Amino acid sequence: MLMEDVVLSSVLRYLSQGIAITKDKRSDMNKVYPDANAALAGVVKDGQTIAVGGFGLCGIPEALIAALRDSGVKNLTAISNNAGVDGFGLGQLLTTRQIKKMISSYVGENKEFERQYLAGELELEFTPQGTLAEKLRAGGAGIPAFFTKTGVGTIVAQGKEMREFGGEQYVMEHALVSDVSLVKAYMADKAGNLIYRKTARNFNPNVAMAGKFTIVEVEKLVEIGEIDPDDVHTPSIFVHRIVLNPTPEKRIEQRTTRPS
Repeated sequence: MLMEDVVLSSVLRYLSQGIAITKDKRSDMNKVYPDANAALAGVVKDGQTIAVGGFGLCGIPEALIAALRDSGVKNLTAISNNAGVDGFGLGQLLTTRQIKKMISSYVGENKEFERQYLAGELELEFTPQGTLAEKLRAGGAGIPAFFTKTGVGTIVAQGKEMREFGGEQYVMEHALVSDVSLVKAYMADKAGNLIYRKTARNFNPNVAMAGKFTIVEVEKLVEIGEIDPDDVHTPSIFVHRIVLNPTPEKRIEQRTTRPS
């Protein structure tokens, strides 16, 4: 037998053993939890950094946010595009003073968010919206930092490393990695492969990737194999727990209607 054949045989035997082990472990792993409170149990703690998907009230994990409020954890740093509205979404955790710092790009319609910041009761790290998305994506991809032109010459760049590329100035931004990520998807299989729906996708894929531990709220749960691999937006490797919420409220932040 040629040396190449010996090596190939050994590699194939090793891979087949690895595949068998992977299948056994996967079959024993149950990612589906009965409710949002159970999904957060033993995971969320005081002082953590929590990333939350959504844009305004679109695509927010409503049940998980409410469960986070009910958990009573405090001194949280929240990474989210904005903080919902007064009394809904992350706004609930501002009301209960569970958030000490927001990393976001938009205060939005949340008056309590505005009040706490102006009163010096809430730390705020304003980040340009595209930069925030890329900081989360980079964190999930294992990229510690990147350079961007966004914010050059403004307060955003103060105190940060600058570098010249092609005669243009760029500012270095550090990636974001959360202790826990809370994500909203439309559908998941029981392995944790996710599909988002239209604009509710927004920040959710990046938030899912950036979390050391990712918990997903879905409207529809199917068996493994029922989602075509080509349709998967976030693969199961990023997902640790799943909770089904088939009837979210989906409150509308700003309703615009045509005169009758």
